Amino acid sequence: MATTKVTFTLDDVALKRLQDASARLRMPKSEVVREAISEFYERIGRLSERERVRMLRAIDELLPKIPLRAEAEVKAELTELRKARRHGGRRTRIE
Repeated sequence: MATTKVTFTLDDVALKRLQDASARLRMPKSEVVREAISEFYERIGRLSERERVRMLRAIDELLPKIPLRAEAEVKAELTELRKARRHGGRRTRIE
């Protein structure tokens, strides 16, 4: 595989992590970067763990707020609303 030399600017934290990963894995830094890019590329379009947890937390917060009512009760209310709308809505003025 042909390689091309490139230059990137990294902040101190990213550079320290790259150096640490390289030392721990006993791999050249360029190989660590290639693997990281490959893994990142495979995850494009998928939720990150942080995003997944955030969305699950939102669901956990919203579910208890959904009112539990019988289907017949909901249908009756919708029927009443539709009937009122067909007949001009409210009969009294709201100020």
